[in-house]
Amino acid sequence: MTSSNSASLNTREPIKFAYWVPNVSGGLVISNIPQRTSWDINYNVKLAQIAEQNGFDYALSQIRFTAGYGAEFQHEPVSFSQAILSQTERLTLIAALLPGPWNPTLAAKQIASINLLYGPRIAVNVVSGWFRGEFAAIGEHWLDHDERYRRSEEFIRALRGIWTEESFTFRGDFYRYNNYSLKPKPHPLPEIFQGGSSRAARDMASRVSDWYFTNGNTPDEIAKQVSDIRTKAAEHGRSVKVGVNAFAIARNTEAEAQNVLAEIIEHANPEAVRAFGHEVKNAGAASPEGQGNWAKSTFNDLVQYNDGFRSNLIGTPQQIAERILDLKDSGADLILLGFLHFQEEVEFFGKNVIPLVRKLEAERPYAQAAE
Repeated sequence: MTSSNSASLNTREPIKFAYWVPNVSGGLVISNIPQRTSWDINYNVKLAQIAEQNGFDYALSQIRFTAGYGAEFQHEPVSFSQAILSQTERLTLIAALLPGPWNPTLAAKQIASINLLYGPRIAVNVVSGWFRGEFAAIGEHWLDHDERYRRSEEFIRALRGIWTEESFTFRGDFYRYNNYSLKPKPHPLPEIFQGGSSRAARDMASRVSDWYFTNGNTPDEIAKQVSDIRTKAAEHGRSVKVGVNAFAIARNTEAEAQNVLAEIIEHANPEAVRAFGHEVKNAGAASPEGQGNWAKSTFNDLVQYNDGFRSNLIGTPQQIAERILDLKDSGADLILLGFLHFQEEVEFFGKNVIPLVRKLEAERPYAQAAE
């Protein structure tokens, strides 16, 4: 178990589980390994039903506008999330939004309507953007690194203002409103997620976001981020929850799981991995501190889009459950999971890993303190 328990303010609450919605083709690895995963709606509806029946709380619909890195086909995340909500009962869908193509007015109305139709099961993930080529392809202006986060912060402030104020007036550098009133308003307020690891990302989350997503990493490295963001959030009288990305390979034996990982990397598409790495590392290098989510990612790390292998949820159900508790002790409130073969692996994870996590949570000393 990690020694960074002091970073966690969440130890009394059960850790949440989410999965990446494969609404984009190619799965969650840049590899030519065969995957029994589909990006179509029928597959995704069945997947969502499996997930909510097996202990998952959230599902995150991705945002992509252009093909690349094995993702030749993409569904728009808000409408796709609504389609999944119509066929499920408990799962919360997190729809990714990209400032630029979206403005807060449209986003606020879309999400408010879905909230009223399906209850408090819609949330948003505000993506500041890392793919310059995508912005160029769709004719959107590309901002400098910290400017992208300034725009995202205004986007979130505008969303929340539209959703909560009777007459919303706002004077920002990117968005302006004059006595704007949205009716009906969503209730309760949709949760707002964001990602990033740069200084600008963490500072933004501390000021405006409900949740902060970070790339996969070791418990000790996660603890450093959690401590930083929670300290800054407290200065603003706020609290921020943290989600950690991970790619899960749960098998009956550790050797079997490690063999699957080796096969994924062996069949990686080198050209696509390097191109992806070039884009994301350039995006991070453009920050004032010269780092971002992928600053220390190796070739093998980049085979999974968000450093999911680095969280090390690869092994037997017992090994994975113990490692999840280590991440929780480091401050993680949620684990965002990718899989190779989504339907069967989400079910296996829900039946074999999540119950072990709940058992370990009940046994940990902090569970006694919570009583």
